[in-house]
Amino acid sequence: MKNLIIFIFLIPINFGFTTIELSKNIQKKVTKEIKGVFELESFSLEEVAVSDQINNQLKTRIGIDNLFKIVSDSELIGYAFVDKAPSKTDEFDYLVIFDVDLIIMKSKVLIYREDYGAEIGSKRWLKQFVGLDQNSKIQYGNEIKAISGATISARALTIAINDLLKSVNYLRQKEII
Repeated sequence: MKNLIIFIFLIPINFGFTTIELSKNIQKKVTKEIKGVFELESFSLEEVAVSDQINNQLKTRIGIDNLFKIVSDSELIGYAFVDKAPSKTDEFDYLVIFDVDLIIMKSKVLIYREDYGAEIGSKRWLKQFVGLDQNSKIQYGNEIKAISGATISARALTIAINDLLKSVNYLRQKEII
């Protein structure tokens, strides 16, 4: 009986989408954002698998736990990407939601772990990424406005999203997504 109880706790939990390696807290936030963007009640997330050979060509490493197809009623409706970016002394979790054409519909800072710089989580600042696509090239201080007091985090997120756009462009060219 004791072994059965231990085994039950080791089984990955499925929260309405393919079993993935996101923490419960991150899963809840990702689910909420996807439901809001696509106005859905139910959907599933399917992992996008990328070989090591392809990953070596990418600016952003894609693992089975950070790039997902968003599927509703057996129809692809978009993609979700979850990752971490560096802040001054720690890192923060962020989400980027794409439509099927790989146009950013939403970017969101999910968890920010610093005392300063949380301004990058503001909806107003993050709206600068909405509408960017796989062919967009952005730079902090040019296309993306600077934020006083959050320079390191804002620059890190801008670089991360720019690298992600280059990576999804490559994945689209290779017909992986």
